[in-house]
Amino acid sequence: MLDDNTDIHPLFSDAPTTTQFKKLRKRIIRQVREAIEAYGMIERGAKWLVCLSGGKDSYTLLAALYELKWRGLLPVELLACNLDQGQPGFPSTVLPEFLERMQVPHRIEYQDTYSIVKDKIPETRTYCALCSRLRRGNLYRIAREEGCSAVVLGHHRDDILETFMMNLFHGGRLATMPPKLLNEEGDLFVYRPLAFVAEADCEKFARAMNYPIIPCDLCGSQDGLQRQQVKKMLDEWEARHPGRRQVMFRALMNARPSHLLDPRLFDFAALGNGA
Repeated sequence: MLDDNTDIHPLFSDAPTTTQFKKLRKRIIRQVREAIEAYGMIERGAKWLVCLSGGKDSYTLLAALYELKWRGLLPVELLACNLDQGQPGFPSTVLPEFLERMQVPHRIEYQDTYSIVKDKIPETRTYCALCSRLRRGNLYRIAREEGCSAVVLGHHRDDILETFMMNLFHGGRLATMPPKLLNEEGDLFVYRPLAFVAEADCEKFARAMNYPIIPCDLCGSQDGLQRQQVKKMLDEWEARHPGRRQVMFRALMNARPSHLLDPRLFDFAALGNGA
């Protein structure tokens, strides 16, 4: 059972024993397992590159995946990877020491994408798009070098919702981060096993486990980002109507093409013509 602290992976060896934390851990593990099964992520014998930024979400992801693997519910090989992007003051020893202590196989890669982003993007514009593109390219390369079939990211339910709202308000399309994606080259999957997990649960979990959180000093240093504005709006909705986020998330899993306006998804012209 998940509440049995004997014979446990080191990532959970110092877990709190309170009933509240046990419920939180069970919920996260269950939701991660449900997402993995719902979107067909498991390919027995595969190798996953689990991306670890040092933030609360990626720590939660790593712990949940290793818990499932420890329990025999995730028959894949896991390799943790941190891409050190050269941000000034980045504590480069924190993650290697943590991963060694937790007995987690890992690769630490240094690529100074920070300087590229700062050079190419004016301070009045957001860094996220270029930073993300450079990071993704390096992670794909590392995954190929390590023989991995998937790059696994720590995006959670709230990230998915915020991306949907940003695309709706600013991109003019109904789209978000899918839990499972095949890259353009067709040789790597991108998985998001935290798709069903709330950001608040990741925060509670990482804080309770006392993981060494490393803040992002690049995009996190900018004010007025579109994502921050969307996040604030969703927070206000949730405060007024608790559960609003989950209702919206369920809507993303219950799309009805015939009740939208995209003729590429539904043949409106054929209606009434014997089709």
